[in-house]
Amino acid sequence: MFANLQNEILLAARLLLGGAFVFAGLRNTRNRAFLSQLMVARGVPRAKLALWGGIVVQIVAGTLVAAGTGTAIAGAALVLFLVAATPMFHNFWDHQGPERAARINGFVGNVALTGGFLALMAQPG
Repeated sequence: MFANLQNEILLAARLLLGGAFVFAGLRNTRNRAFLSQLMVARGVPRAKLALWGGIVVQIVAGTLVAAGTGTAIAGAALVLFLVAATPMFHNFWDHQGPERAARINGFVGNVALTGGFLALMAQPG
């Protein structure tokens, strides 16, 4: 049904997935003091350096995914980013009530994004 729209659908997928991470990385530059404090509280060594590393991965890899350049490598970098960041920032097991529900939603969203990147990485070329 969508065979003749495959290229357009793949372009939309790359723009949405990559663009979301560019946006998140840019947003995180504005929230770096808060995020760094959270990372310190979670026991992350050299939290400021780790935060900047994550921001760079989000922006650079997100841009590459959106542009369709080095998509498999950029997607793999974002999968690794998600594997590290998801339990750190969406630790629903440490919360109750509405905060727990919000963290579960973020966790599930990141799991879905990981699936999207894995599907994107499986595309030829």
